[in-house]
Amino acid sequence: MAELSEAMAYIIGHYPDHMSHELSNARLTKMVYLADWHYVLQTGGQMTDIKWYFDNFGPFVKDIETTAAQREDLFSVDLGNNMYGQPKKTFSLKNEAYEPAISAEERNSLNHVIEVTKRLYWDGFIKLVYSTHPIASSQRYTYLDLVQKAKEYKAVGASVAGAADPLVGVDG
Repeated sequence: MAELSEAMAYIIGHYPDHMSHELSNARLTKMVYLADWHYVLQTGGQMTDIKWYFDNFGPFVKDIETTAAQREDLFSVDLGNNMYGQPKKTFSLKNEAYEPAISAEERNSLNHVIEVTKRLYWDGFIKLVYSTHPIASSQRYTYLDLVQKAKEYKAVGASVAGAADPLVGVDG
């Protein structure tokens, strides 16, 4: 299982420079969720130990923000405003050459999520997150058991469930 800080560092360090302004707390959190979901589908277990919660704004936890604050040696937290003038936190690595300690399987899932999301601005990104099976098949204000949701997804099959999970279909 990857340390959350290592997964975060990998995403931040490998996300395209032209999209780095998009790595807000909300987006980075949802990217880790997508990586966890992809990893569960590939391996049967989560990449991180996050207990995902489906709140009003999709899968969200405070773990990303907390980890960034605890690892001041690794992350910079930049405060700004989003396009609506609301406060926004973005993250960067203090040492751009830092190479996180993650396994090949973890790297595969993280690279997959980066590849699938790197061209998506917020609206398209959120549509992707909401179209994943754990979100599409769960009620708001509940915890998401990704391992159980993966078993359900595989047992029912994407065609019966309505549509293929878009995160699954691309190279992975």
